[in-house]
Amino acid sequence: MDFKWNKLFIISILEISLVLTSCKKESDTVIYVPTSETITIDSSVAYKEPFRPQFHFSPEKKWMNDPNGMVFYKGTYHLFYQYYPEDIVWGPMHWGHATSTDLIHWKHKKIALFPDKLGLIFSGSAVVDIDNTSGLGTKENPPMIAIFTYHDMEGEKAGKTDYQTQGLAYSLDEGETWAKYEKNPIISNLVLKDFRDPKVFWNETTKIWNMVLVAGDHAKFYTSKNLINWTLESEFGKNIGAHGGVWECPDIFKLKVDDSNEEKWVLLISINPGAPNGGSGTQYFIGDFDGKSFKTTQKDIKWIDNGADNYAGVTYNNAPENKRIFIGWMSNWSYARDTPTKNWRSAMTIPRELSLAKINGDYTLKSVPVEQFQKQRTTAFSKDKITLKANQKTTIDYANLNQSEVQLNAKNENLKLVFFNDVKDSLVINYDEKGKTFAIDRRHSGLVSFEKSFGEKIHHTKTSNIVSETINYQIIMDWSSIEIFLNGGVYSFTEQIFPNKPYTKLIIQSDENQEIKNLTINKIKGVW
Repeated sequence: MDFKWNKLFIISILEISLVLTSCKKESDTVIYVPTSETITIDSSVAYKEPFRPQFHFSPEKKWMNDPNGMVFYKGTYHLFYQYYPEDIVWGPMHWGHATSTDLIHWKHKKIALFPDKLGLIFSGSAVVDIDNTSGLGTKENPPMIAIFTYHDMEGEKAGKTDYQTQGLAYSLDEGETWAKYEKNPIISNLVLKDFRDPKVFWNETTKIWNMVLVAGDHAKFYTSKNLINWTLESEFGKNIGAHGGVWECPDIFKLKVDDSNEEKWVLLISINPGAPNGGSGTQYFIGDFDGKSFKTTQKDIKWIDNGADNYAGVTYNNAPENKRIFIGWMSNWSYARDTPTKNWRSAMTIPRELSLAKINGDYTLKSVPVEQFQKQRTTAFSKDKITLKANQKTTIDYANLNQSEVQLNAKNENLKLVFFNDVKDSLVINYDEKGKTFAIDRRHSGLVSFEKSFGEKIHHTKTSNIVSETINYQIIMDWSSIEIFLNGGVYSFTEQIFPNKPYTKLIIQSDENQEIKNLTINKIKGVW
């Protein structure tokens, strides 16, 4: 009996093997990438909870949204952010605080700014007043100055229109403790319902402080000699750019155009709703700024990121080597309150360095992960060339795709990449050469039903600025996000994802013969 059972068992195994082999196309290729580590999810351990980012900034607990007050001083990057310490949904806003020496590893600090009788603490910016123009410190110990929006919730509920004003706080110990300016608000508001999110910087050309803030459907520019008394100089944008929603979180800075001596000013404006993929997004304008007014000849609407989940991003004041370092909130107001996390909610994008290029005679703002990110990578798999046959699949088995970077070079031809797992979650990236269109399909990527718009449609982007014969793909995936950079950041895409289990297969295919070159999968080391 034992012998007969074993014989039948062996025959069954052979039959199954034959069936599996017959289902597999003859020229399909499977590549196994060995790894001694796999992703371990444990809801009882901080920073190992389901969907917790491993190398993106997220708060220890509770709710976070916009980055604020980003300033570099004495070797330290300060990141302040909109924070509600009582719940994982939006509530009375505080300023959370974290610091880093490399933009990758972060130390959580105590809450910097709390609401007071003038209102909640909405978004704003921070500077170091090196010459003590404000008189709030000394030249030997210059103050760090935060300028932010007060939001009077009671005034809003009462139907008033002046419930947003601008306030100031200062620190004499490099951001550890803060005092509110005793004569707040420094800029009052009489009639504007939306009047917020000041970005302040020192203008080296005019030797004066500049501020840009937003007022519903336009931006306002101010100047000051002392960070306390401000003069309105001009307005911009009432009839320019995207206006599907309220303007928010402005920023303005100067960049040199690649491979030239030309310099242009870049104005960032976040908007909600009205983004190309629904809900929240950040547009940019290229123009000229004389310290008082911004002007542009730009006709097209341009977006700093073409994914669904990069909002309210601003840049660092005083970053080393005059680099322009950007961080965005990796979410979208359409579903930010509903994402399936438990004791924390939201993360920031990877810090990115911005640059300006001229492509097809048009200015394009590019973004790539900061150089420091490279130190987190170790190579798990590398192959100089992979030949794709039309309509055949090359599958790479790798257990840690949700904590990885994938890089490859492909001809400017149709290409599909599918991230997959054994519970049939699939995240699909597709480039269409004829239509010059890049698409991200997260409809079946995992948990998507927590809010209708999250998994409702494929996100398409026209990519007319891809003019090269080849396309370089840089794809960075964390436990609940994917960030894609094409051709050195000519296009970038940021999307949240919530797979039921980590992705373990990458399927590469095309409907035509082509070669993939320099395919590399890097493991990304966690920072927590």
